[in-house]
Amino acid sequence: MAKDPVPLLQALLRCPSVTPHEGGALRFVDSVLKPQGFETHWLTFSAPGTPDVDNLFARFGTGRPHFCFAGHTDVVPAGDEKSWSHEPFGGALAKDAVYGRGACDMKGPIAAFMAAAAEVIERGECKGSISLLLTGDEEGPAVNGTVKVLTWLQSAGAVPDHCLVGEPTCGKRLGDTMKIGRRGSINGVVRVKGKQGHSAYPHLADNPIPRLVRLLDRINSHRLDDGTEHFDPSHVVITSIDVGNPASNVIPAKAEAKLNIRFNPLHDAESLKRWIDGERRAVEAEMGGAIEVWLGEAADAFLTEPGDFVRLVRDAVEAATGITPELSAAGGTSDARFIKDYCPVVEFGPRSATIHQVDECISIDELNGLKQVYETVLQRYFAKS
Repeated sequence: MAKDPVPLLQALLRCPSVTPHEGGALRFVDSVLKPQGFETHWLTFSAPGTPDVDNLFARFGTGRPHFCFAGHTDVVPAGDEKSWSHEPFGGALAKDAVYGRGACDMKGPIAAFMAAAAEVIERGECKGSISLLLTGDEEGPAVNGTVKVLTWLQSAGAVPDHCLVGEPTCGKRLGDTMKIGRRGSINGVVRVKGKQGHSAYPHLADNPIPRLVRLLDRINSHRLDDGTEHFDPSHVVITSIDVGNPASNVIPAKAEAKLNIRFNPLHDAESLKRWIDGERRAVEAEMGGAIEVWLGEAADAFLTEPGDFVRLVRDAVEAATGITPELSAAGGTSDARFIKDYCPVVEFGPRSATIHQVDECISIDELNGLKQVYETVLQRYFAKS
């Protein structure tokens, strides 16, 4: 079982590990890795206002170089379970695929790496150490997971030399894309207060909508940059506008909007916050009144510069799949944003076609192909040591 990713994945899928619940998934990984000689550490972290989160760090060997696979066993909810063709937490085999919530994101990659590591260890090819950093907090607030495990690793003197994150990266075929960076992200809320009144007598009210619309237009129409070699242009997306007003003849007392900024390394969170604040002050000066802008915690953009490690992983993907992967920095955020502060990190995983969807699944061929990629990465990594 330890070298076959299919039963490993089935067992993981049968663990209902919806964020932040461990659901037995990490316990299963622990039970498979310990007999192979991995030293395992259960790390439970908490923070005010957030649930406790279980994490697992497992390491085979103590030497260098130290290669780490990072991932998460937590999954998003199944949604309407009646819409699924197979039980979302059943791990069913059907039509040459494994079905279940997390099959691609990302219990499939975890199973593939576990199987690949078992092969390499059995053949005595691990000339250093192999570890798995697994969290139950990636799909949630991400405050009690990878970021705190990394702090623990630093205090324990166990920070890896290189890391591969198993997030889904591929588009049409396994092997077509690997990620060497991620865009940054900031969520924001804009609130404008006014004075409610009758629409027939606007001079007796204070309509907050024009000020909100003016600010949103300035933000939305501003071109932040033209992109870089590995990143698309940064952009702002207005995701919600709400005045809480069901009547057409009433001027509302408040108006609110939500927005999200995705940005490349030409910017950081602080520079973008300064830009938004400047736009806010300009609209206040033009139209009067007060506008509140709240910008939440941000994930900064990063890039792992193409070098020896990126080339090693890229060449391994090509050798295993016959496809030269595109080096990408597209998509949302991942826990790689934390890891990049400690060691070089890249991401490679299966196709993302069904992630977070009803009937999430991964084909057996793709799962075995992913195992072959990870096995090739490990072989080449330790052959260089």
